[in-house]
Amino acid sequence: MQSKYVNLQRANKFKITDTNLSVPIEFVLLGFSDIPQLHWFLFGIFFFIYMSILLGNGLIILITRVEPTLQTPMYFFISNLSFLEICYVSVTLPRMLMDLFTLKGNISFLACATQMCLFLILGGTECFLLAVMSYDRYVAICNPLHYPIVMSSKVCTQLVVGSWVIGVPIQVGQTYQILSLPFCESNQINHFFCDMPPLLRLACGNIFVNELVVFIFVVLIVTIPFMLILASYSRIISTILKLPSKTGRTKAFSTCSSHLIVVFLFYGSASITYLKPKSNKYEETDKFLSVFYTILTPMFNPLIYSLRNKDVTGALKKLFTRLLAL
Repeated sequence: MQSKYVNLQRANKFKITDTNLSVPIEFVLLGFSDIPQLHWFLFGIFFFIYMSILLGNGLIILITRVEPTLQTPMYFFISNLSFLEICYVSVTLPRMLMDLFTLKGNISFLACATQMCLFLILGGTECFLLAVMSYDRYVAICNPLHYPIVMSSKVCTQLVVGSWVIGVPIQVGQTYQILSLPFCESNQINHFFCDMPPLLRLACGNIFVNELVVFIFVVLIVTIPFMLILASYSRIISTILKLPSKTGRTKAFSTCSSHLIVVFLFYGSASITYLKPKSNKYEETDKFLSVFYTILTPMFNPLIYSLRNKDVTGALKKLFTRLLAL
């Protein structure tokens, strides 16, 4: 049973173009309207998660800036990943919290387009940034003598900037071609934010070409960086196994394990969502997976990088000691 706040007068939410195609003036995000009795509970849970994400990733950014021992390329990339996670989750979670609080899911066409475009850009940036981080580990372990030269501050900055901008034209094009589609007199999106799969389900007519274009773009943005990550780690693992010292192998695996966990958490759920066929029977699965890679993964990242890293935990202890001494 859907909540009463999604019972819209659809006739007032569409306009007819010169080609007699329906263009929505606004959409309705159904979100979790099928369980209205839990909306306050969900609001509390997601609010706590959002605050945890801001605090955890903010602490990572802070300690990598103020702690001299963390002024290395690896922590430079981790800091940028934490900043990215804050931006990434802020595109969807505040809007979802507002919808849960007000019991309204209305979102304008422009706001929906903006949200989807930013979400796709930040998601693509994360794919490339994770690939850059795997390359950093590859150079550090497989070519340690050349590491200071190869991963200079200038190169690190260029890699981060490239990760942010390389996918922008593609994702803007993705957003335009999806929201230019005709919609079948329905403006109700069975999701908690504007995303490609649920919007494609609302489209009318034969959209095979559009789906093919989306699939190709997803392969470019998601699969290629993932293959680069696999290639880097295949070389890394091969090099680690050749190390004569067991202590050296353990330390090398430890520096890579945190990044690998983040990679598989993010890519696993995102790939299933975007690379599987479009079907209405997957709507609830998509919603669950989206919660995982848009909300839970950014929350886990600070825990993964801090609890499994002695340098980070040491820096956090120093920071808290300084704060308590004030």
